[in-house]
Parts: sequence; C-alpha cells; structure tokens
Amino acid sequence: MLDGRATTPAEGSGVTRGTTTPRDSLWRLPAMRSLVGATGLGFVGYCLTLASLPAYAVANGASADTAGVITAVFLLVTVAGQSVVPALTARFGLGPVLAAGLLALGAPSPLYVLGDGVLWLSGVSAVRGAGFAVLTVLGAVLAAQVAPPERRGESIGLYGLAIAVPNLLAVPAGVALVLDGHAGWLAWLSAAPVLAVPLVPQLARTVHWEGAAGGSSREAVRAALAPSGVLLLVTLAGGGVMTFLPIERPDGVLATAALLLFGVTGALTRWRAGLLADRLGTRRLLPAALAVGAVGLAAVALGLGTADAVVLAGAAVFGAGYGAVQNLTLVTAFARAGEGGSTAASAMWNASFDTGTAIGALALGLVAAGVGLPWTYVLVAGLLLVGLPLARAATRPA
Repeated sequence: MLDGRATTPAEGSGVTRGTTTPRDSLWRLPAMRSLVGATGLGFVGYCLTLASLPAYAVANGASADTAGVITAVFLLVTVAGQSVVPALTARFGLGPVLAAGLLALGAPSPLYVLGDGVLWLSGVSAVRGAGFAVLTVLGAVLAAQVAPPERRGESIGLYGLAIAVPNLLAVPAGVALVLDGHAGWLAWLSAAPVLAVPLVPQLARTVHWEGAAGGSSREAVRAALAPSGVLLLVTLAGGGVMTFLPIERPDGVLATAALLLFGVTGALTRWRAGLLADRLGTRRLLPAALAVGAVGLAAVALGLGTADAVVLAGAAVFGAGYGAVQNLTLVTAFARAGEGGSTAASAMWNASFDTGTAIGALALGLVAAGVGLPWTYVLVAGLLLVGLPLARAATRPA
C-alpha cells in the first residue's frame, strides 16, 4: 500500500484478524467493538482535560503563557512512555498492559480537585500521561490489524471515530465545566478510562498478540518519519487552538462553540477519510487535507480580529483538515513501514501526534505573548503550507 491502498498481510504480524466479507460491517468483529469501546472511554478522560485544565489554572491565578505547561507535561510523559510500550507488551502481554494503562489514565483524575496550581495539575497529568501512552500505541496497532488488510483505511476510520467523538463532545464540555465553575465534575468525569477496563479481557481473547512484530524497528521508524512529520505540523496547530482559544475568549460561548464545530468536522473527516483512502489512495488526499487545515486556521486568526462567525467557520474548516490528516498519515505510516513494522510505526506516529500537541500547547503561548494569538495562528497556517512538499513525499514508497 504505497499510496494508501491495501496490501497483502505479512505472516507473523502478531495479531489474528477476524474475517468479514466485503459487504459485512466491521462491527461484526468482536475485537473492533471492544477496541472502539475502550478507545472511546479512554479518550473521554483525555479530552475532558485537554483544553480545560489550562483554562482552570488561568482562572485561579496562573499566567496565560505558562498554563500550557500542564498539557505539555502530560504529552511529554506520553511521548516518553510510548517508546517502551512494545517491550512492555511483549513482556507482560496485551491484556495486563492495556488494563494498567487505562487505570493510570483514569484513576488519578479525581486528584485534580485537591489543587488548582500549575505544579499540582502538572504532577497529576504526568501520571495520566503514562497511561495515555499505552492506550495510543496499542490502539493504533490494533486498529490496523483487527480488520482485513483491504479494509485497513476503514478500520482506522472507525478507530478514529472512537477518538474523534470524545474530541467532539468532551473537549468543549470540559471547557464549559471549568468556565462555569464545575471543576469537581470535570475531575470525576475524566476518570472514565477506568470504566473501559472490563472490556480488556474480551479484546485480549479476541486478538492474539504475540508481542512486538518482527522486522527492523529502525527501518519502520524511518519509513514512518515523513507521515509522522506531517502529523506533527497539524497537531501543533490543533494544540494551539484547543489550548489558547478558550483563554483568548474566556466568556466561554465562542470558544465552546468553536471547539464543538472543530470536533464535529474532525470526527467526520477522520472517519470518512479512511474509506476514501482505501479507494483512491493518499497521494492527492493528504496534501489537500493539509491545505484545508491551513485555510481554516488562517480564518480563525482573521475572525479573532473581525467577527465571531468567521472564527466559527474557520474552526469548522480547520477541524476538517485536522481529522483527515490524522487518518491519512496513519494509513501511510503503516503502508510504508509494512506489516512487520506496525508497532514501531505506531509508536513513531503517536509520539509525533503528542509532541506536536505539546509544542502547540506550550511554545505557541510564548509566541502569542509577543505577537498576539491571531498573528500566531497566521504563522502556524503558513507553516502548514510550507509542509505541503513533505505531505507529498509521505505518500511515496519508503
């Protein structure tokens, strides 16, 4: 699958797939249902706090240019943890590692009610970041391997939908809870990943995990580098939008509505882009999605200085590009790495996702302190356009 289309699976990939006919729904696969359930609950816990904790810290006295540290700490711990997830899974098995990750992501969340300072919120987030590392790496690998290879894009789309729906609902809900003074509810609701633990035994029984897949992890990482670089650019922009738009407009109405639209369009494109990739490949789709994201972010910047309606339209367009790029880069990363390199490619892709979001949550705050948030978004939109040659290169053979 050099351009995003399906390839024949290599033997020894480490996962026993279910079987479907071309007309069957992938929901018939027990592993797919369990994966979507665990992923959805896990990401509810993550998304509720993603944009709301920085706003919570600022509302209680933290400076706006340091509030992004909370998100950055969470994601930096996530990136560090992602590199060891394949080894942990090979040593202890899929079920125990995934269950431990869900517990680490959800169980500490109620501790947020014990303090509102950046240091405390960052400390709790660091523990949760380790659990998020497990969920992201294992979830992406399983999404690529639980379905027949000719329907990989569709499978990744369903997995993306399980991620995108929490982004759609939980990100603006978390912001609304904090801005309305309900931080206690936020802390308890973000423990949702604990509810996914009972789904793990069924997933572990349905999917036969034999540890890390064979092949050279170094070659797989190299193959996944270009699509992961494209992903880093768009998630950097997304991190900046989710973190600083609620701070720029603290009345809550515009920020909540914009993030809701961002989530709706992101959910739709992350889901449907997989079907298009299976049929058309990614050679034209990936650069087009990145360009759409750049146009949307520029519109958000324009709207902050002109009209709220432009901000809302820009958030919707940016979300469309954001969601599509996520799906298409994951499809191309697995295609370039091959079946034997899926675990290493997943770790690379997820590390780029979380590094980009962390940079957006931290570094863009420093830039905005100097030039203002609208101009910061303009600069990042330009960066997305500069990345178009990389997007084209990402769809070529490794």
